[in-house]
Amino acid sequence: MATKLDLSEDAFEIVPVVTSGDRIQDRALIEAGGKGLFTKELDEALFDGRIDLAVHSLKDLPTLLPDRIVLACVPEREDPRDAFVSLKAKTLAELPAGATVGTASLRRQAQVLFARRDLNVSVLRGNVDTRLAKLEAGEADATFLALAGLKRMGLAHRAASLIDPHETPPAACQGAIAITARSDDARALEALARCENKDARIEIEAERAFLDALDGSCRTPIGALARVSGSQMTFVGETLKPDGTQRWRREKTIELGADPIAAARKLGFNLGDEIRAEAGDAIVLDS
Repeated sequence: MATKLDLSEDAFEIVPVVTSGDRIQDRALIEAGGKGLFTKELDEALFDGRIDLAVHSLKDLPTLLPDRIVLACVPEREDPRDAFVSLKAKTLAELPAGATVGTASLRRQAQVLFARRDLNVSVLRGNVDTRLAKLEAGEADATFLALAGLKRMGLAHRAASLIDPHETPPAACQGAIAITARSDDARALEALARCENKDARIEIEAERAFLDALDGSCRTPIGALARVSGSQMTFVGETLKPDGTQRWRREKTIELGADPIAAARKLGFNLGDEIRAEAGDAIVLDS
């Protein structure tokens, strides 16, 4: 009989891995390769057998995973909303004309410019502490951070306000954690199945299908949020021109039925496909 994987905290050896996305701090990630920069080194460690599980922020996980690596587990999801962080205003609407919003996210750039054409956007890179320090140093008047990240670091009080996720959808899968493993590691997959959160999995499958239909990457400003409530799922998704001059948006509520995962994927993909047909290449940042 196979020995079950012990999931208690003291049973794990934690192997820190610094990714290319962590190391690159001097430019936007779209200039260096996009989402895969946060996963490449972890994928290699899985392939080499140096680790058995890899933990990711799900919004950094490419929609197409390498062969032999699977999204094995999606635990309970944290709050997916964006937080507005500023020492000068409570909300984006309160910033004075000409103020600078710092962000490394093309989505947040496009959403800011769609809402406020009179603001400037500059690149603000680094981990949460670094971005907060840059804000305090006056490198920008405001920024946006994932509320989930702030909460996990005990910094939720730094949010000046929270963004309405229906009015301005967050990054697809924001607030969710992904645990990947080798597809042939039956012991790890069996153990991780016990940590799966059904509603979180349904939501992220819809959001990832939306990204897939739009060929979502760091070069495409996309926001999406699915929320499961009982037997229903509500979805809102949008994409914009990178300069914020135009927005395409879809929203819908469905009954999930007997196969919730399939229904979620179908909805996300179909709505993304509709937007793709309507917007064409206008949503992709020029090289």
